[in-house]
Amino acid sequence: MNFLIEAFKPACSISIKFSDGKTRKRVPIKRENGQTLLAPLFRNQENIAGKITIEPHQGKRIEHNGVKVELLGQIEMYLDRGNFYDFTSLVRELDVPGDIYERTTYPFEFSMVEMPYETYNGVNVRLRYVLKVTVSRNYGGSIIEYLNFLVHNYSPPPSINTSIKMEVGIEDCLHIEFEYNKSKYHLKDVIIGKIYYFLVKIKIKTMDIEIRRRESTVTGATNHVETETLAKFELMDGAPVRGESIPVRLFLSPYELTPTHRNINNKFSVKYYLNLVLVDEEGLRYFKQQQITIYRLPLQDT
Repeated sequence: MNFLIEAFKPACSISIKFSDGKTRKRVPIKRENGQTLLAPLFRNQENIAGKITIEPHQGKRIEHNGVKVELLGQIEMYLDRGNFYDFTSLVRELDVPGDIYERTTYPFEFSMVEMPYETYNGVNVRLRYVLKVTVSRNYGGSIIEYLNFLVHNYSPPPSINTSIKMEVGIEDCLHIEFEYNKSKYHLKDVIIGKIYYFLVKIKIKTMDIEIRRRESTVTGATNHVETETLAKFELMDGAPVRGESIPVRLFLSPYELTPTHRNINNKFSVKYYLNLVLVDEEGLRYFKQQQITIYRLPLQDT
């Protein structure tokens, strides 16, 4: 039995370490099995450098056709599982064909790497960055090791950030206006606004404000849309009266938001909406939806 186990073990171990691994910030990332691990964080145009160590098991000789490291930016569509779309692909050849007899370390560096998109893990799509080390072999198959890392890209506060004003109305029955202080919010921002009642002839029971995320993906000729309600905040419990106004103050930091993603590599988009929902005593729902933009300020890495 032990002989069989040894036969299927890789002929060597591969470790990948970043040069600044001890000082570089790490942030949580969820794996497919639900576990959370800390991954190193980079941003666009950074240098990515480190060392790769290959160590044969039990003094075995590793005959190979070359050793290389690749830096890949990939989009995976879960409805097209197993197929990755590379938007970034860089290669460094570490060794020519030959033999590895003992623990061997190879330095590597990718300078000023173009990483235009932020890491994203959604319902139907994942965008990831990964280092892939390959020891190419004919006999026994190639040996491959991966190391994922995260990319966050930052935006300065917008120079123009207009307020949102909208109406919810049913002729001769309901007229409500709501106003939010701006239309673009950073990840730790606060949504501030007011709801004004000008005409209320419907017996309103409750009113909530929701934050919804809409993920749109393209697989072949098919578009898929998934909408999640990330936050639900009760504004009112009971019937309002004409002339009444209700303040809105909703903190974004407790919720797992990402920046807005617009047509990433023609594969997916992620948009956010504020949804105002009114429910009357008969259970009928009235709602109004407004798109907002979410962005990441520098140092918002958690």
